[in-house]
Amino acid sequence: MSEKKKNGGALLGAAFLMATSAIGPGFLTQTSKFTSDFQASFGFVILISILLSAVAQMNIWRVLCVTGLRGQEVANKVLPGLGYLVAFMVVLGGLVFNIGNVGGGALGFNTLLGIPTKVGYVLAGVLAILVFLSRNAKGAMDTLTKVLGAIMIVVIFIVIVVVKPPVGSAIKNTFVPDAGVQALVPAIITLLGGTVGGYITFAGAHRLIDAGITGEKNLKEINKSSVMGIGIATIVRIFLFLAVLGVVVKGVALDPANPAADAFRKGAGEIGYRFAGLVLLCAAITSIIGAAYTSVSFLKTFHPAIEKHENGVIIGFIAASTLIMLILGNPATLLVVAGALNGLILPITLGICLIASKKKAIMGENYHHPAWLLVLGIIVVIISAYLGITTFVSNLGSLF
Repeated sequence: MSEKKKNGGALLGAAFLMATSAIGPGFLTQTSKFTSDFQASFGFVILISILLSAVAQMNIWRVLCVTGLRGQEVANKVLPGLGYLVAFMVVLGGLVFNIGNVGGGALGFNTLLGIPTKVGYVLAGVLAILVFLSRNAKGAMDTLTKVLGAIMIVVIFIVIVVVKPPVGSAIKNTFVPDAGVQALVPAIITLLGGTVGGYITFAGAHRLIDAGITGEKNLKEINKSSVMGIGIATIVRIFLFLAVLGVVVKGVALDPANPAADAFRKGAGEIGYRFAGLVLLCAAITSIIGAAYTSVSFLKTFHPAIEKHENGVIIGFIAASTLIMLILGNPATLLVVAGALNGLILPITLGICLIASKKKAIMGENYHHPAWLLVLGIIVVIISAYLGITTFVSNLGSLF
């Protein structure tokens, strides 16, 4: 295989890994719920959150991939010891959200094929583990995330054709929302965290580093892959928004327990419900893979044994997530704690990358970080820090 073709596969694989890591069960539920709440005005939420997500991702990917250093290594160079804190937060958040992803996989199996939930937990975990048992695990990961990502896009598009959403109203409200901008701010910030929060934005950047696509000479390809990742997540978000909008605009109330599946059922009947199960299953499996791979990538630079046995550690990570879900059923308390920590990860990691971008000792003598990207990055740090702190306080308050 030529170097160019190999790099092209890794660039697309990194984009799909990042996007499908974002498109988990929570992504489907959030999008469906907010579409039900705000109807066509949710288009504006998608537009603004995607612009903010793109700024965060481009900053982080540039710094990591130009230096060839992973998130924890950049953090340790900015302030010795900081990388260990970042790694702890990402791995804890990744583990707990992976437990939720396993649950989402079981729900997908149940909706699609009627398989009992406990059997579904095991099947979801085993399917993800099989990827990392293959000889070329990273290649298998790239291929599977592309295939499952494509399946999600095609299936949701079919539902859009069936439900015939008011596209004109959606386009108008994307730029001039009927609901008013102020009412939409909490949803914008929630979507920002769901698109590039926690481990998600690092999934693709760490994949590029593993593929050796680093340094200023590859900056054009790195930027392209970064924007492509956000673009893929955006396509799925817009398609799902339109599919659900075509249902709720008729005054149909959605089941809050599973709004995406309920929207598909009410819009396209029993076949729509099965389609929802397929989308949920694809979303869960790709998110399990992305969360496990990225979480372990935050650990492997700390000890040679972890790097040497990377696939084994990833398999152990997925097995632990599956076992915890199997034993606890719904670890609500863990999810609250992880949600609170997850809200703090983006402002911390983005802030670290912005500081690193101005340090020649980290970036090299010739690198110049775009001023516009730095300024917009600072704005995203402030917005996400506000959300992160308020979420952390409120979640811990309700927990105790």
